[in-house]
Amino acid sequence: MGAPILGALLRAGFDARGLDIRPPAEFGDLSAHMTTDIAAFCDGLRIAVTVVRDIDQTETLLFAPGGLLDNAQKLEVLVISSTLSPRYSAGLRDRIPRKITLIDAPMSGAEVKAKAGTLSFMLGGDDAVLDRCAPLFAAMGAHSHRMGPYGAGMQAKVLNNLLAASNTTMTRLVLDWADQAGIDEAALLSLIHTSSGQNWLASGFEEIEFARKGYTPENSLGILKKDVESALDAAPERADTRLPELLAQMVGQLKPRP
Repeated sequence: MGAPILGALLRAGFDARGLDIRPPAEFGDLSAHMTTDIAAFCDGLRIAVTVVRDIDQTETLLFAPGGLLDNAQKLEVLVISSTLSPRYSAGLRDRIPRKITLIDAPMSGAEVKAKAGTLSFMLGGDDAVLDRCAPLFAAMGAHSHRMGPYGAGMQAKVLNNLLAASNTTMTRLVLDWADQAGIDEAALLSLIHTSSGQNWLASGFEEIEFARKGYTPENSLGILKKDVESALDAAPERADTRLPELLAQMVGQLKPRP
């Protein structure tokens, strides 16, 4: 997700650069704007957008010796765009210097919309700093939803992804059952798109990169399962979690589809 987001910022004219553990040569046309050197990345950095996979990578990026907070002496705004547990995300505020303003800005749309610059962002933060960063979000996405103070964006994202996970597992189950019934996949997807079963995965089945994949911990379905578990981590007290728990199991059992 990070590389196409960087591309969108560059196309919009921003002075942007990317940091990754992979060598810049792997990023093609973006290679001149990528680095593995965190000190070089942080030189003069005022706004950072993190797009790493999970809590472990966030910890390493931010807090490891020689990490972002050690190097980015001029950092003013930290935008958390990874989808993380809302409880963990809220706890970052007490661990990061107060001179750095925090925005939680998880996103929806998968790689296809990151490349197109049409992501949807769920924002949590102070309105003044969200106003300041609005041009960045306009470059990276087509929709920015202000959900409330810092933390509200992450809570909204994991709730959204509960529905996304439900749509994913049920759409795949429906397609498998349709195969057994001899119903053409394309015909059924066209029907679903214009009928009461319409959902994001079915409507974008030929574009979404993980639509036919089986679950592995490393791929996008692994991320989706992680997001369901993040929602469960922040479930309200005495909430009925049986369906989300089953959902996490079902995502983890998805097999590749031809």
